[in-house]
Amino acid sequence: MAKQYPDIDAVQHEFILKQKIFFTATATAESRVNVSPRPTDHFRILGPNRVIYLDLTGSGNETAAHTRIDGRMTIMFCSFEGPPKILRLYGRGRIIRRDSAEYATLLADHFGNSEPLGARQMASLDIDLVQTSCGFGVPLFDYAGERPTLTRWAEAKEKDIGLDAYRRQKNQFSIDGLPTGLFEEPAE
Repeated sequence: MAKQYPDIDAVQHEFILKQKIFFTATATAESRVNVSPRPTDHFRILGPNRVIYLDLTGSGNETAAHTRIDGRMTIMFCSFEGPPKILRLYGRGRIIRRDSAEYATLLADHFGNSEPLGARQMASLDIDLVQTSCGFGVPLFDYAGERPTLTRWAEAKEKDIGLDAYRRQKNQFSIDGLPTGLFEEPAE
């Protein structure tokens, strides 16, 4: 049965740390709903009501466009091994640009100042509700490892047209034409 909490407690914290994948969901009132799978190796819990993750360059940038306009974000973890469980983090999301002082501070403090090739931005979630549910319908899977494909793609793209050029071509607008703010001048 579903249970709700005001923040991430110690049991939920431990559960999150054991997972290998999470899903980010965002939307605006007029856009498509976007759900993206992400690896947990770039996910960090900053406190009971705040999490961040390093967002790598991809074919789109829906999360940035949606959080810029609406802010609603849900992050979901599912237990694919061991006891069944689903954990959702609800709240307000925002994007932290690579060229910002906040990004540099978070990178130093929570990622050992190590940025993987292809890092595009960070996503931050201020949590207002944590919900767990049974997860009885989630199948069991064995973790086989991370795919090296995205890293190889980023290496090849950097040698070819460059990741910045790719982002300018593919990541400035959502599939619904919403601006992501990726290359806008920072506000004074």
